[in-house]
Amino acid sequence: MSDSTGQQVDQAEQRVHSTPAIEALPAFEDNYIWLVHAGGNAVVIDPGQAAPVRARLAAAGLRLRAILLTHHHNDHVGGVAELVAETGARVYGPATETLPHCDVPLRGGDQVTLAEVGLDLRVIDVPGHTAGHIAYAGYAHSKPVVFCGDTLFSGGCGRLFEGTPAQMHASLASLAALPPATLVYAAHEYTLSNLRWARAVDPDNLALAGWQKAAETLRARGQPTLPAALGVELAINPFLRTHIAGIQAAASSHAGHPLQDEIAVFAALREWKNSFR
Repeated sequence: MSDSTGQQVDQAEQRVHSTPAIEALPAFEDNYIWLVHAGGNAVVIDPGQAAPVRARLAAAGLRLRAILLTHHHNDHVGGVAELVAETGARVYGPATETLPHCDVPLRGGDQVTLAEVGLDLRVIDVPGHTAGHIAYAGYAHSKPVVFCGDTLFSGGCGRLFEGTPAQMHASLASLAALPPATLVYAAHEYTLSNLRWARAVDPDNLALAGWQKAAETLRARGQPTLPAALGVELAINPFLRTHIAGIQAAASSHAGHPLQDEIAVFAALREWKNSFR
């Protein structure tokens, strides 16, 4: 493990809480609604439930200005109608998906600037989990961030409900091309189960072992493992490492036959993860 990778893993726990203006609001069993706030103003990303948002806004005296949506699944949009009715917040979301409310339909390359909370983001098309899934990448209070919904998780990626392996592989490549310091704000606390699977794929990866230990410590304290540093994900997440010979060999062995290209490797990894217990 290189010194730089080791430092990233060693500092992962600190990075989880390095942006105090972004908070994780737990929802359902394992969702996170991300709340970004500054100067009494707030923005939320993927509010599947209204209640956690409503409670936090009231407790902190915040005014909800905008809602950003990544895709149409109900655990990401279920609270939108209530929040819009209560606050008048402006809703941004993917142009090609059916949403309960959307004031600003977005496509890849569009910009979303919400200066009142320090957000300056561009939209990336990331089909795979759903056909029209988008991510928001850029800066929050000058820190590089990406709000990626159910596309990229720490140690994993989203299931393919509407897209193809080729689409998801390309979508993950788009996210992997972001600066390594980017903080990945995924929408679910799946990290521990993802890392157990990743260790089965890549058992000799010291960076992966280090992040697994840090993540276990965070969860034992009742703290989120997110956001995750993209640089760490590039070192430990099998779905971002389909070009690595060891990952290709592990996927081929599990599939029981040689895999011809990175998309086939990705597809085999996704099937492996689907059945992993």
